[in-house]
This record gives sequence, C-alpha cells and structure tokens, in this order.
Amino acid sequence: MTDFSEWFHNILEEAEIIDSRYPIKGMHVWLPQGFKIRKHVMNILKDMLDKEHEEVLFPLLIPEDELAKEAIHVKGFEEEVYWITHGGLTELNKKLALRPTSETAMYPMFSLWVRSHSDLPFKFYQVVNTFRYETKHTRPLIRVREITTFKEAHTVHVSKEDADKQVEDAISIYKQFFDLLGIPYVITKRPVWDKFPGAEYTMAFDTLMPDGKTLQIGTVHNLGQTFAKTFDIKYETPSGEHEYAYQTCYGVSDRVIASVIGIHGDEAGLRLPPEVAPYQIVIVPIIFKKGGAEVLSKCEELKETLKEAGFRVHLDDRDLRAGKKFYEWEMRGVPLRIELGPRDLENNKAVVSRRDNGEKSDLNLDDHFITSINEFMASIISNLRDTSWEKMNSHIRPAETVEEARDEVANNHGIISFSWCGDEECGKKIEEEVRVDILGVQGEYESGKCINCNKPAKYTALLAKTY
Repeated sequence: MTDFSEWFHNILEEAEIIDSRYPIKGMHVWLPQGFKIRKHVMNILKDMLDKEHEEVLFPLLIPEDELAKEAIHVKGFEEEVYWITHGGLTELNKKLALRPTSETAMYPMFSLWVRSHSDLPFKFYQVVNTFRYETKHTRPLIRVREITTFKEAHTVHVSKEDADKQVEDAISIYKQFFDLLGIPYVITKRPVWDKFPGAEYTMAFDTLMPDGKTLQIGTVHNLGQTFAKTFDIKYETPSGEHEYAYQTCYGVSDRVIASVIGIHGDEAGLRLPPEVAPYQIVIVPIIFKKGGAEVLSKCEELKETLKEAGFRVHLDDRDLRAGKKFYEWEMRGVPLRIELGPRDLENNKAVVSRRDNGEKSDLNLDDHFITSINEFMASIISNLRDTSWEKMNSHIRPAETVEEARDEVANNHGIISFSWCGDEECGKKIEEEVRVDILGVQGEYESGKCINCNKPAKYTALLAKTY
C-alpha cells in the first residue's frame, strides 16, 4: 500500500473499528465491529493465561504517596500522569492518579497478601484501561492517551531463578499468542536506558508495520526485588526467616489489534485471521426471479449447520447487488465468503471465496462440508502467518558500519541487525548517528567488531524506526 498511515486511518473508519471523533485527543470509541475483534483477540490471550493465572481487577485510582514510593518508576511516567485534585467541589487532601500502569496500585495489596513461602507463586492478571498523557503525535490504537485494552500480568516468586523462569514462560505465552494471530515478531532484550522503570531487565516483542516502522506489541519485565523492597513484600521461609520476594510483570495493549489490522490488511481492506474475525463466514445468496426461495432456504440451512459447528456466520440477504455485498465483506476482512445461486443448488455445490488470497473454488455441500470449511480456515491462518513472516524477514538486513546502517534505514526502512560492544555510551552514539532507536540485543556474539567503536562485539543487536 502506498500510504499506510492514510490507509490505516481510513480502514478504521470504513470498517467501523473505532470512532476517533471523541472530543478528547488521543481517546476513541470502540464501535461494535471493532469491539468484537478486540474481544476475540483478548479471549485468546485470557484462555492462555487462565491455565496458570488468576484474573483480578484493581481500582483505577492510585494515591499520590503510593505512586511516589517508587521514585525510579514514577520518574519514567512523571510527565504522563493524569491527576485528580477534586472530589466534586472539594479539594482532595491527597492527589489521586489515573493509573499509568498498576505496579503501585497492586503491590501495596501484595504486601498484605504474601505471608509464607507456601503462598507463592502469585500469578495474577487484569485487563483494564490505563491513562498516559501522551505528548507525542497521537495515532489511533498505536499511540493514545487512554489505552483501552491493557492486559497486565503480575507475579510474585520466592527466588530469582523462579522469576527468571516466569519471564521465559511469559515469552512462550506471547509467542503462541502472536503465532495464532499470524503476527511476526522479533524478541530482544531492551538496552538499559530503555528498560521498564524499576525493572532489572525488559524483554520486548516488536513487529514491522507496512510503513517500515517497528511497533512494540508486548513486553516482559523481570522486576527482581526492586518493588518488593519498596512495598515491603516479604515471605516467611521454611526456617522462619523473612525474605523479599522476586517479581515479574508483562503486558500487551491496543497495539496488538493495530498490528492485526495493519500487517494483514491490503488495498481492499482488512484481512482478518479466522480466530478474531467478527464473522468468520458470510453467505451471499445469488438471487434470480426463478428459484430464489429455494436458494434462500438452502442458505438458511447452511447458516444453521455452520453455527452448530461453532462458526460465527452471517447470511446477507439484503436486497442489494451481489457485487456491492462482495465489496463490503472483503473490506471488512471476512475470511470466507460462500456464494450460492440456483445452478449451484442444482449441483449441490457452492462457490467459496477466500479473503486472504482471493482464490475461488467449488465446495461440495455433502457430508464433508464442515471438514472442508475447517481445512479452509486452517489454510487461511497458515497463509497469513507465512506471508507476514516472509515479508518481515525480507526487511531485516545486516549492516557492517554506522554509515551503512544509516543508509539502509533512510532508503529501505525495516530492521537493521549489527554488531555492538554493549556499552551504553556507544549505543546512544549509534542511535544519534543513525537517528533511530536500538530495539535491543538478541544474544551473545562470538566474533566481530562493534560498528561504532570497533571494539570486540558482545551482542547482535537490532535497530529501527519506531512508533
């Protein structure tokens, strides 16, 4: 697509995902079609988390003194916090913050709940709204002031090893989640200057959008004992001593929905993975004067059969031209369209059109009908996933020098891999010279020289233009 930004804003409106005309900048209204996509996306993740986590819900408001306890954490958000100063006409004795994230809301309660080593681990999550006074240029679903779909998990452990293992488990959950959505990603350890405030280290998932910029779609933070010491989260050991706990947290946001829309979409509109499409199948009867009643009757029968098989299906029996219906459902990204006319009915067949690749084929309306539909759905998500990974991987390029990295970013966009010594001052110099951000490191490097200082390289790192 020639102008992704324009396409993205247009499709959010045309496909009725959100309405950005709410009279506060950086906030939007979820429309029914968009909310269904949101619901299906989050249900996938919640089902994964529910296997080992408990869902909770904490208050939106955080007292100023609790937020201020963790100075490093607050410093990371101090320019973004919304403050409530009045209750009605009465000035509050203590300012209240609208949660920018929930560590300082949840951890005072954790200090009350954690008593013994036998209580641990704690594994909680919630899906909430968070508020940040975003000062950069806002973008719907990508850079907003109200994050309306913030899934955050928080865990408490008895040891550093358990916390490290939880980070690995969280990364595994997110990999499964993004794979089901067909979203490609790179996983990096964020540089020290870009880690979550208060964390020992941050692992991040980034994907590549069609305009060549990367979008952070998930983060996993090892908090060590930082917050436990601040909020006095201690447990009693088997020997009767009291030790500070170890913690992790990990989250995703509206950006997941933005990536589903942006990465899979094309010039005709959305191309939604079957798992998250509001309608997975739409049935369009091809009506002529003769045989119209029989066609509609068969379409109703197919609809009920598909619903009983667990599919989200819609019968479009509006009095409109078939071509207009085709255009609308393609734009909305419905994975499968079934067309049925009098001649198809005579042959006990229908025509199936796939949204992912535009292919049409005949479908026998026999005892194997549902099996065939399931095969189509599996093929669609596989194709979307393979196509998106192939495209992203083709835009990851190596650079041997700072100048080469700068030229690659300027001319080809995408993600640049390079050798780095790991020194913070050197890394910031690379960012300054290339004029983009270092996403993070992917692993230890056994040979080669840093592209900036020419010292022995410790890591393979990635850099890119970011949102």
